[in-house]
Amino acid sequence: MRKASSSSAKDIILVHSSDIHVDDGFTARANDGDGTTPLHAVIETAESVNADFVLLVGDVFDHNRLATDIVTKAAGILGAASMDVIILPGNHDPAIPESPWHHRSMSKAEKVHILGVTHKRSVRFPDHDLEIWGRAHSDYDDMNPLSKPINRKTRWQIAMAHGHYEPFADRTSDLRASWLFDDAEIAATEADYVALGHWNQPKKVGDGSVKAYYSGSPDLAKTVNVVRLMPDGNVKVKRQKLI
Repeated sequence: MRKASSSSAKDIILVHSSDIHVDDGFTARANDGDGTTPLHAVIETAESVNADFVLLVGDVFDHNRLATDIVTKAAGILGAASMDVIILPGNHDPAIPESPWHHRSMSKAEKVHILGVTHKRSVRFPDHDLEIWGRAHSDYDDMNPLSKPINRKTRWQIAMAHGHYEPFADRTSDLRASWLFDDAEIAATEADYVALGHWNQPKKVGDGSVKAYYSGSPDLAKTVNVVRLMPDGNVKVKRQKLI
């Protein structure tokens, strides 16, 4: 169980977004020809709220066949952020060898942490007594994004998952959504916050025992989720309009 820290401690601020779909096609056409515009807006908004961390929960890229110039530009935006950026590859941009996540430009972004690439399943930030974990999409096959939760070893723990929520995940039929998780699997994380991706609209889900939210895509939601981990142990979540 978490213990409250000193009242003089500061909030830890995380900005959560997903489904940005950087590309040279649809997203570019919707943003005056620049497919990185939503990514830039997310980072700029995170800067404006003095975020300590940015969580990008899948489908940052629309697909894994993008030209080098747009991947390099996106890596530059991520690398220029003043805070640590934690990325979970999704079903559109799984961490296969040919993905942007293995591009040489990504290795230059020192504060960018890519689960499934730079870190296997989790990354710790000792100065904040915080661990962030998630199961990255490593191919195009089905899987359970919240399987095998990591036991808490830090005061704060954040889980990331890119997939489809249902209150009860019935996996007995092939005629169902892929990448399913449900109330029981959210609760089993025992995390302070579960950052979700895959849905284009923001939504709070789960049975309430663990705070779990979709952020929605920035192009459609026009917001990000701002998550505050507070010294007294409370967690506050609010939507913040993009800059």
